[in-house]
Amino acid sequence: MRASLIQIAVDPDEPADSRRERAAALVALQRGADLVVLPELWPVGAFAHTAFEDEAEPLTGPTHQVMAKAAAEAGVWLHAGSFVERDEDGALYNTTLVFSPEGERAAAYRKIHRFGFDQGEAVMMGAGADLVTVPLPETTLGLATCYDLRFPELFRGLVDAGAETLVVAAGWPERRRAHWTLLAQARAVENQAYVLAVGSAGTHAGIQQAGHSLAVDPWGEVLAEAGADEEVLTVELDPAKVAATREQFPALKDRRLGLAAPTA
Repeated sequence: MRASLIQIAVDPDEPADSRRERAAALVALQRGADLVVLPELWPVGAFAHTAFEDEAEPLTGPTHQVMAKAAAEAGVWLHAGSFVERDEDGALYNTTLVFSPEGERAAAYRKIHRFGFDQGEAVMMGAGADLVTVPLPETTLGLATCYDLRFPELFRGLVDAGAETLVVAAGWPERRRAHWTLLAQARAVENQAYVLAVGSAGTHAGIQQAGHSLAVDPWGEVLAEAGADEEVLTVELDPAKVAATREQFPALKDRRLGLAAPTA
């Protein structure tokens, strides 16, 4: 299974429509991949809070339309990163979209854990409530976004729902890059799953982005890692390795906490 992680740069001087078209062109270049992934809030910038209201769009707005077309033209499963969604009641969400190779929307995930400590995203956006998995022919994806990476219970829930490849779209800051790598590897090891962690490059509202997107295997080994600038990271995954790892080292079978109580 070939995955392409598009670590797109977000330039505040580049209009969102221009960046959508540029992202679509990058997706088109990944024809032959099985899965393509974009980062968090790339149409506007993860830390560009003052632009969230103006750049918000409905679920089926410009980002949905451009990415659906890109997925179909490239013939790939496309995790289109996330964008600022405005629902019918006017509430904002940090929403991820996944499209099939036919350009049909396969899933939408609203970020559950909002970052900001009572400011920014934490007060401007609503919190999602649902864990989302997406079955692909080769593997089952579990969806998470940026700050979600710090909450292991979310990932364990995704694994319990069948996830074998955990995809984290992020706008992670450079000053906490060490946490980014450490947590991605930890989520892979504890869940015996692949982790595809895709960040952005550039500077959002004065916050330098970490970049360094990475792919981690079920043993926690980093298979590939990007640098700090815009880059497409392509990696070959062996979906059978998840089941093999869980069989060889069956730690998940030894869980005692967080399980449903046995019935009488």
